[in-house]
Amino acid sequence: MNTSIAGMPGTLPARTAPPAVSRKAVAAAIAGNALEFYDFVLYAYFAIYIGQAFFPLAGEFGSLLASVATFGVGFVTRPLGSVLIGTFADRAGRRPALILTVVLITLGTLGIAVTPSYAAIGIAAPIIVVVCRLLQGLALGGEVGPATALLLEMAPRNQRGYYTSWQLASQGLAVAVGGLFGVLVSALLPPQDLASWGWRLPFLFSLVLVPIAVIIRRSLPETMGHHEAASTAQIVGAVFMQQRRWVVLGVLMMMAGVVSTQFGNFMATYAIKVLKLPPAVAQSAVLLAGLLTFAGGLLAGWLCDRYGRKALMIVPRVALMLAIVPMFAWLHGTPTPGTLFIVVGVLAFLTAMSVAAGLVAVPELIPTAIRSTTLSLVYAIAATVFGGTTQLVMTWLLAATGNPVSPAWYIVATSAISLVAMVMLPETRDVDVSR
Repeated sequence: MNTSIAGMPGTLPARTAPPAVSRKAVAAAIAGNALEFYDFVLYAYFAIYIGQAFFPLAGEFGSLLASVATFGVGFVTRPLGSVLIGTFADRAGRRPALILTVVLITLGTLGIAVTPSYAAIGIAAPIIVVVCRLLQGLALGGEVGPATALLLEMAPRNQRGYYTSWQLASQGLAVAVGGLFGVLVSALLPPQDLASWGWRLPFLFSLVLVPIAVIIRRSLPETMGHHEAASTAQIVGAVFMQQRRWVVLGVLMMMAGVVSTQFGNFMATYAIKVLKLPPAVAQSAVLLAGLLTFAGGLLAGWLCDRYGRKALMIVPRVALMLAIVPMFAWLHGTPTPGTLFIVVGVLAFLTAMSVAAGLVAVPELIPTAIRSTTLSLVYAIAATVFGGTTQLVMTWLLAATGNPVSPAWYIVATSAISLVAMVMLPETRDVDVSR
């Protein structure tokens, strides 16, 4: 990529090499990342109760459909966040962008936590919730690119996969902590209290941690060196004029991962609504999924430093594609806590391994000057178009077909498309990422 001519469309000013970043800085990056994903995915865990509180529609699936549709709204602003915050990170540095994302998602979480129900304030309640989800989506759209760029840029050459895999591993921690809170409130509160106000407690807890996250991120050393200013238009122009092949393949590669991830987040609702399992059991499955996402992500990072990125993207995805329909048929035929935990565990572990390798490969293909923006766009587009609609599609499939196994076929279809993109991506283990 030509970076020597400032002011021309698709070109960027030169910049100096960024300084090294300490492991303490990496810990700060992943802690903030975990907090943001925790805030975002809580909505999925408590979709049934949020639907009852804010979307009192008729029919067995009415309020749930409205609730998961609003969950999907949170993905609409991700592309906007990827452009605004991603380019901000490529212009001003990773640290200010990561502080901004924490502040934005906090505002969205606060709104969801304290908004009165539809019964109390009428139509204003769902409107406020939708606005809060849009704000959360804006924040997460700009989070993944800068956080992943920071991890990749500070890593030793032979450990880039392991260091970068902490991005996904921190998401696993967020899922696990959210699941733990789900288990606690589901086990300790009567069903009527859980539906009335108990579901708000995990949202309120995260607000206590926000000042800590902001302080930690303010102490982050900057990974970007001194550089000339580049405009948002220059950065975005360079992404789409010179990196569009990697953008398209990256989005298609991420498709199956974001669908499988959101399917995993949907499993608490699936277990309660379809399998008729107790809420505490459903939330325990979410906790297990988070722990195995954490483990699978780190294992994939370690392995892809040794065997390459492509193998770790493809092999787990093929395994999940072949196993998911038989697993869900077994789960429906034997809807016990044990079978639920096995199915959710396999789904989370294999998805984490494939996604972690992809989150390493895509930024390794991109020049430093536009790395944050490009990865933010790839992740945001995939998450918006495919992840943001997953829970709505799966709820619709259940309602339209009456077949409890039907959502698994959606994973098969998206996996087949993603595998084609994975095969077309080059191996990136030995590329120079300082360019």
